[in-house]
Amino acid sequence: MKAIRFHHYGGPDLLVLDDVPAPDLCAGEVLVRIKAAGVNPADYKFRAGWFKDFVNLTLPFIPGADFSGTVEQVAPGVHGFKPGDEVFGMRDVQVGGSYAQYIAVRSDAIALKPKRLSHVQAAAVPLAALTAWSALFDHAELKRGQRVLIHAASGGVGVYAVQLAKLAGTEVIATTSTGNVELVRSLGADQVIDYRMADFASTVKDIDIVLDALGGETQVKSMGVLRTDGLIVTLQPPGVDAVLAEQMRVRTALVEVAANGKRIAKLASLLDDGVLTPIIDQVLPLAQASQAHARSESGRARGKIVLTVD
Repeated sequence: MKAIRFHHYGGPDLLVLDDVPAPDLCAGEVLVRIKAAGVNPADYKFRAGWFKDFVNLTLPFIPGADFSGTVEQVAPGVHGFKPGDEVFGMRDVQVGGSYAQYIAVRSDAIALKPKRLSHVQAAAVPLAALTAWSALFDHAELKRGQRVLIHAASGGVGVYAVQLAKLAGTEVIATTSTGNVELVRSLGADQVIDYRMADFASTVKDIDIVLDALGGETQVKSMGVLRTDGLIVTLQPPGVDAVLAEQMRVRTALVEVAANGKRIAKLASLLDDGVLTPIIDQVLPLAQASQAHARSESGRARGKIVLTVD
């Protein structure tokens, strides 16, 4: 089969289209013929070697977590799926494997594809939407009426976080760049702050929950807009400075996401009901994975970048 791999850590140009053996199935797994694969920031960070000191990848490595496609084969121990089923799901990012024609994946990491979505749209969902869900509901235990500040609201995680937070009945305040203000507003944000025109730290206060996808200065300033004992949930390892958080009397959490087929099925229901919508930035063929990584690395993507697999 064809697959994108990197043989060494480095820039996007190190992504190459290789011929590799199709994966073998283990008990409890399904073989999926991939139609589309989502691109996530974690993909380029692994390729660039950001995590090489504490995540031991076996090189050459096939990146990619998200996928949508058709079940080709099921192994013993699989229930609820059969050849021909259209499914979507994910592998953990440090396992990778979705930038390829086929993937072997645990049956508890997938769900039936939403009928109203194309494979491209479905591939844009799992990791980003699961991350938003985990941040808001597992870590923040979001409640109706709370005030939520979502940074990078037009990014892959942000577009789902805005929609899910609004569905939960919260007041959603979001930051984004000038060109994405209307997009974020259309997703349901009650207040959208153009960070190029205004400083959120002087605009909002008494926030219950901050979802931080940026880290750095934004993360530090965000603690200042939280109410006492408010919570900042970050997507950026290694997390928030515990000493500073204690001084500012706020709580912190670091999001870690694993594949979860039951939760993906719940997302599929929301997608089929039309109350959750994927946002696609760019669609490229698998062979142009290097261009997709360059776009992702630029930080300017609106929603998700998706690779089509033929």
